[in-house]
Amino acid sequence: MIQQDVILLIFNCHKYRFKALQQKETWLPSIPSNLIYFHVIGDPNLDTDFSFILEDNILLVKVEDDYNSLPKKVIRAFEAVQKMYHFKYIFKTDDDQNVTNIKFFDTVMSLLNKKYDDLNTRLHYGGHIVDVKQTYQSQYCRIHKELPTDLLVKATKYCSGRFYFLSVDAINYLVSEKKNSIEAEYLEDYAVGYHLLDLYKTNMLPLDTNKYFVDFC
Repeated sequence: MIQQDVILLIFNCHKYRFKALQQKETWLPSIPSNLIYFHVIGDPNLDTDFSFILEDNILLVKVEDDYNSLPKKVIRAFEAVQKMYHFKYIFKTDDDQNVTNIKFFDTVMSLLNKKYDDLNTRLHYGGHIVDVKQTYQSQYCRIHKELPTDLLVKATKYCSGRFYFLSVDAINYLVSEKKNSIEAEYLEDYAVGYHLLDLYKTNMLPLDTNKYFVDFC
């Protein structure tokens, strides 16, 4: 097992490898030295469940590489990190994101580290919090035509997929208790928040991620 306190997972695919390269040419070289990252790509033909290509900062997971498989890709990437690393937090973002202020990572990591050693103050989940008050039918299929048209989003709180973090405790719970449930979902960020134990959501950290992340044009 490799010791690495914080790991940034950036979800990518073979079709949009150019987006990963764009990130590697812009903000990724400036991330803190104590933060490592992997672009996560699906490969259903892998001989193993996952494969880390350390020299290229790539994590391959055995799953279809399409949009509808994103929840599967996410939970299997979490599981791969869990099996390879001793860590405190996973940061998650996407390949279409540009970071406008790289100090964001230092600020968040500093705050998380200060609170980590005390189980009463440890932060387990944070990002831009979406508070769903009542069940509604998602219209996201208008953007991603491959999604079912009858997806329900149930009342819950979750963090937007642009950026969120999860503690090792939260990751261990999701992988051990909710892997199958998340893999049955279609909306990744909602699925993570919906299936996360309330214990890990009692003290969510709100982050104004729109101030630090913008979509690449």
